[in-house]
Amino acid sequence: MERQHPLDRHRNIGIMAHIDAGKTTTTERILFYTGVSHRIGEVHDGATVMDWMEQERERGITITSAATTCFWHDHRINIIDTPGHVDFTVEVERSLRVLDGAVAVFCGVGGVEPQTETVWRQANKYRVPRIAFVNKMDRQGADFDRVCGEIAARLGSRVLPLQFPYFVDELFEGVIDVVKRVLVTYDTETMGLKFHSGPVPDHLRGQVEQARDHLLETVADTDDAIMEKYVLGEPISETEVISAIRNATHRFQLVPVLCGSAFKNKGVQQLLDAAVAFLPSPLDVPSTEGLNPDTEHATTREVSDDAPFSALVFKSMNDPYAGQLSFFRVYSGKLLSGDPIFNASKGITERVGRLLKMHADKREPIDAVFAGDIAAAVGLRSTFTGDTICVRSHPIVFESMDFPEPVISVAIEPRSRSDQDRLAQSLGRLVREDPTIRVRTDQDTGQTLISGMGELHLEILVDRLRREFGVEGRVGTPEVSYRETITRPANAETRYVKQTGGKGQYGHVALEIRPLEPRSGFRFVDRISGGVIPKEYIPAVQRGVAEAMDRGIHFGFTMIDVEVALVDGSYHEVDSSEMAFKVAGSLAFQEAAKKAGPILLEPVMDVEVVTPEDFVGEVVGDISRRRGKIKGMIPQAGAHVVRAQVPLGTMFGYATDLRSLTQGRAHYSMQFSEYARCPAECEKKVLEGIGSH
Repeated sequence: MERQHPLDRHRNIGIMAHIDAGKTTTTERILFYTGVSHRIGEVHDGATVMDWMEQERERGITITSAATTCFWHDHRINIIDTPGHVDFTVEVERSLRVLDGAVAVFCGVGGVEPQTETVWRQANKYRVPRIAFVNKMDRQGADFDRVCGEIAARLGSRVLPLQFPYFVDELFEGVIDVVKRVLVTYDTETMGLKFHSGPVPDHLRGQVEQARDHLLETVADTDDAIMEKYVLGEPISETEVISAIRNATHRFQLVPVLCGSAFKNKGVQQLLDAAVAFLPSPLDVPSTEGLNPDTEHATTREVSDDAPFSALVFKSMNDPYAGQLSFFRVYSGKLLSGDPIFNASKGITERVGRLLKMHADKREPIDAVFAGDIAAAVGLRSTFTGDTICVRSHPIVFESMDFPEPVISVAIEPRSRSDQDRLAQSLGRLVREDPTIRVRTDQDTGQTLISGMGELHLEILVDRLRREFGVEGRVGTPEVSYRETITRPANAETRYVKQTGGKGQYGHVALEIRPLEPRSGFRFVDRISGGVIPKEYIPAVQRGVAEAMDRGIHFGFTMIDVEVALVDGSYHEVDSSEMAFKVAGSLAFQEAAKKAGPILLEPVMDVEVVTPEDFVGEVVGDISRRRGKIKGMIPQAGAHVVRAQVPLGTMFGYATDLRSLTQGRAHYSMQFSEYARCPAECEKKVLEGIGSH
């Protein structure tokens, strides 16, 4: 089988933004204008194609990333619409991992918001070139120039405005294209399907020429050929300008910026043109690097249909009809339906039952996938998010993904004995689907605890258990996921000796521990010399330490930011075993940690409140009562933005309190910032809570 569309005409792009910036509305217009949909679905009506989950349509937000394919000017565009709510940031993370380019959507009024900064950093992490679309230009208070300035100042990117908005009597009517120097207006009767390019009005020609000079000057800084022509005053063609912008975008030197109003059906076709013109094809990104699991040597995969097949599974999803769907991005080679594949991450072989092209929740069977494609497979039972699949003869493991730790937990109990087994099975399937969910059993109470990224995340999880799996459960009040750490170095030495009549158990270790910088995690250092502990027992010591850290020392919460050095010990030729050294490592760590000044850490959140000026005092006072620290206040389009850092434990129910304080006129967003030391009174309350259980 041969591919139907040339690889240089592929675009794999994501739509990313802060919540309520208009990502899904923009994607719906893209599907309409490319002919995939014959009607426009609106988020507020719960009728969109991409927000297909019941929970998404009820709440008017995107919860899970949805993939679709469309065509524009002979280009195949694979699109992933990602969530904007910080609780579902994992969906953005794993989507950006496999995409070649992205469209960042900004609200023309709100500008750069907290989650915008988060997704921008994620795109930087995975080296994803992007263009920006300033949406909602029809809204009162929208300011294109201000948003461009915020992108430059807060996101550290050099912006290149390719358009600016055109207003008639303060109503947004179209865009002025700076590259082509034309005015584009839209036909309201055809819902923007028809648009007209015409001359720029006389009173705006000076502004257009000034904007074009700025554009050429900015582009010249990134392209020597353009610079030479610009300095000599020679004419520069439109083709040359577009090519230079494309190259600079791929090198992360520029971020082209467009504007429009997706809801009012203005500017989306030009956004599609820009995605095709400036975002990379799979051929424009570097060859993908990985590790050969057999030789442990670095290796690469060329983006070619003739190369050995390799792909990364970036998402698993439970489908009520097809079973487990494994979404994957093909980096090299081709795969036919029914072919065996090798999961190089786990060292197992599986067989692809069916290959599917996804359109949100709808599936289209396909016979083959090729380099650069994004598709889904049915039948991969043991392959999950982050696994590399390839051919056995040419194994490779791509870099996987890092996911944030959950910060909030709830206890859930089945309502009946018959629900007990179904609850465990259902939670297992949801954990495989979402790597940010954690499930554990409290050893003291026997309760099942589920942990996630926020209150909404857990609310959706419980709702899915009820609707999709038919599991009814009693849910406790949310609890903060605290952490522990140490404040000073300490050491301990432990001998684990056990005689049982036959072969005994013997493990002897000496550990030194010290605190690390925040966000350092757990570091294990092997300082054994002279073979006083055989090498095969050292990993067992590390496992014992890791398990002790998971259980915590003083408060019962996981310990973080600790370095543990194994410095000495001894062994017995007959009685020593991995189990003995694992127990010795665990006991030694517990003893050392108790001497190292253990303290409790609480999650602290970055909070941003947008409130009318009349209520700034009430909002600031309320944040202070919650032990929050005000980081700044910025005036914005008739309102004030209050930025603060607030402990998560004081933020439960904040949405209701904020509505009461501001007569329902303020809104806020919140995302995890860091773990910080709990005050003494907080530690006392937590200990009292543990004692009451």
